[in-house]
Amino acid sequence: NNFWSEVSRTIVEGDFEGYAATFHEKATLVSDIKGKAYPIATALAGWKKDFDDTKAGVRKSAVAFKFIKRLGDLTTAHESGIFYYSFEVDGEKKGYYIHFDGLLVKEGTWKMMLEYQKSEASKAEWDALK
Repeated sequence: NNFWSEVSRTIVEGDFEGYAATFHEKATLVSDIKGKAYPIATALAGWKKDFDDTKAGVRKSAVAFKFIKRLGDLTTAHESGIFYYSFEVDGEKKGYYIHFDGLLVKEGTWKMMLEYQKSEASKAEWDALK
């Protein structure tokens, strides 16, 4: 839970370095939505402007997580659920729900090795989870 709280904090605060630190250096992002897989470094480069805008107060960003299944032990975890990413720019609020899997390893602190964005989710699916 501390890992997901840290991810949320970094997005709300626009803490790009903190967010990047939640990933293993060799992490991969898989997006069935975009039909692509690539190193997390590539994804982070694409997201940096949003973090900078959030930190500067130009944008408000937030993320929340709800889980369907959580498996793991003291050093590895595989978690499945839905995340809701929301943002506001110039008074216009937007957001999206995404089914995801996360594969994490603990090397001192928890690090995500794989973020798998599987498909779009609905608000009804989100609301059905605790």
